[in-house]
Amino acid sequence: MAARRPAGGRSGASRSGGGRPSSGQPKGAAGRGRRTGGAPSGAPRSRGAGRTGAVKPSSSSDRGDRRGSGDKRGRATALGSSRDKKSDERDDLGGTQIEGRQAVRELLIAGKRRVHEVWVASERDTSEVVEDIVQLARANRVPVVEVSRKKLDYAARSEAPQGVLARADALMPVNFDALVKRRPGRAPFLVAVDGVTDPGNLGAILRCCDGAGVDGVVLPRHRSVHVTPTTAKASVGACEHVPMALVGGLPTALAKMRDVGIWVVGLDDASDKSLFDLGDLATEGICLVLGAEGAGLSRLVRERCDVIVSIPMRGRLSSLNVSTAAALATYEVARHRR
Repeated sequence: MAARRPAGGRSGASRSGGGRPSSGQPKGAAGRGRRTGGAPSGAPRSRGAGRTGAVKPSSSSDRGDRRGSGDKRGRATALGSSRDKKSDERDDLGGTQIEGRQAVRELLIAGKRRVHEVWVASERDTSEVVEDIVQLARANRVPVVEVSRKKLDYAARSEAPQGVLARADALMPVNFDALVKRRPGRAPFLVAVDGVTDPGNLGAILRCCDGAGVDGVVLPRHRSVHVTPTTAKASVGACEHVPMALVGGLPTALAKMRDVGIWVVGLDDASDKSLFDLGDLATEGICLVLGAEGAGLSRLVRERCDVIVSIPMRGRLSSLNVSTAAALATYEVARHRR
């Protein structure tokens, strides 16, 4: 799979005849506690085509994301008084409420967006990370509010906020055209996510991408999870560092990548081509495409891929969770690019 794309078109290794490349083969702020610093601020599955090596997420979604923006009890979403727009209607990535010690710490370290306030539980245990969060917040003039553990857990939208949560401006996506633009001496290394809906999976994928040196992640604007409190917590703050672009249609975005010389490689466990045979292809401009939990790659996305590869399964199970597949695939590409 070390074929290179000739100047006038696609490599024969990723074509089927003379046509299209083959895809079959290859909450309110009232009642706050006392302030401690700062000034107030304004799938398992049967074998078959169309899978990505991912398992379906558990049917019991995490408590916080289940409440989401449509809380029927009338409680304000997050710490603010206004409800978030539905993810399909918004131009940002979400992420206005961040929970978990490492996620909040990375939010403050990154300094890419305005942080309105940080809540910490007054009954917290002694922790260097929490004390670091308090110091970082004060250094950046972010109000720190001590509240009871019960109140903080009630405001939280993930299962284990670890006694810390923050409210901030939404994460803004990067420009897609800028993300795919080639830079001298560096071939783009991207990951595209085709309809992943579990926030924990997306967070784990972002964490893998940060660790493997991925230049950016492409997310569909519709029918895909974006940054929720669970996503940010599962990413351990990687959502603050990994550039993300929102696109209206992933198939169109993949076609644009191909037009600028980026190889589009889909992951599907039905393929007879192994991820570990990418060879020199991994050193060129490349975008790994991960399919949705259970459903795998959609038909149009498969058709836009230059090559489809699988992760060899030596045991009795036929697939891996999508975030696990992301870890293997991104590090395999990174191994060739070091």
